[in-house]
Amino acid sequence: MKNKYNELITSLTDRELLSHLYLTQMILLIVSFILGIILFDDFAYLKMIQLLDVRIVTIGLTAGISVVILDVLLMKWLPDSYYDDGGLNNRIFRNRGFFHILIIAAIVSFSEELLFRGIIQTKVGLIFASIIFAVIHYRYLFNWYLFVNIVSLSLLIGFIYQWSGNLAVTIMMHFVIDFLLGIYIKFKHSPRIDIQEEADDE
Repeated sequence: MKNKYNELITSLTDRELLSHLYLTQMILLIVSFILGIILFDDFAYLKMIQLLDVRIVTIGLTAGISVVILDVLLMKWLPDSYYDDGGLNNRIFRNRGFFHILIIAAIVSFSEELLFRGIIQTKVGLIFASIIFAVIHYRYLFNWYLFVNIVSLSLLIGFIYQWSGNLAVTIMMHFVIDFLLGIYIKFKHSPRIDIQEEADDE
């Protein structure tokens, strides 16, 4: 199964991977809209997005930065195989500009938090929402470390949402994580760094 997945990723162009990413997020937004009609009166879950809340910065921003710092340190300390997702994240971010990475992070953080925290967690609880969140990130199922990583992150984000009651806090946290890691991947795979690494290996 893992080999077939890796072959599929390899066979797609960067443009096709990006199209699949945007399509997936559009599907999540459509699912959110449909479930919002079925499960809530007057889209009440949207009231959980409170923009005038200082915790968006004090909790969402700082928690996101903390997760990224820890993750980058673990990337340096742990074997590369622990972060092997089939190369998908590298393919998506390595050739993107800063503004494009920002757009991707904004769309992904909003659509995923709206569905998994705003709707699913609100209705069925933290644990179930975290499991579904992990399963949706299909590529992580083939790597035990990445699976534990994504489940732990989902639980953390879920706890923060449960504590704050504000979806904007977790959207900010999710955005910061995706944006900064996207920038990290871009710099890690920049031509200048790749040339320097090749020179160091010789």
